[in-house]
Amino acid sequence: MMSDPYIHPNALVETEQIGANTQIWAFAHIMADVVVGEDCNIGDHVFIESSVRIGDGVTLKNNALIWKGIHISDYAFIGPNVVFTNDLRPRSPRMPQMKEQGCSESDWLVETYVGEGGSIGANATIIAGVTLGKYCMVGAGSVVTKNVEPFTLVVGNPARPVGKVNEQGERIK
Repeated sequence: MMSDPYIHPNALVETEQIGANTQIWAFAHIMADVVVGEDCNIGDHVFIESSVRIGDGVTLKNNALIWKGIHISDYAFIGPNVVFTNDLRPRSPRMPQMKEQGCSESDWLVETYVGEGGSIGANATIIAGVTLGKYCMVGAGSVVTKNVEPFTLVVGNPARPVGKVNEQGERIK
């Protein structure tokens, strides 16, 4: 049975596009123009920047940071303290040289994709521009700098393939 989303009174939610049965917990901040699917769980202190699209059945654990340009497909799992990036050459736009260039978002924004059922372990960092394939698994603390193939387990800094996993996340031969 579908029901309205639950939004904790201490969450800051600036969008109305929240799917049924989604739960948003304390101190999460979801900016305007974000779309969150049905049956998602968004933990404490999660930040989701404007224009992000999150599929159905997604879990975002506490303190995850989801910036503009990040696309999260259905049933993905984003562990606690996961950080995405969206700029490969970050500089403060307040720096005089950057002001002179008149940089626009199209000059720096790099999109990243998390495929259906993809899982990212705690404290991982996902560098802008990668695609994480369906049902892949990123080990805790890894730094992902390259695309991850579907059903592939990657670990380390930089993250490297160490095996294959099935849809339930079990290692397979």
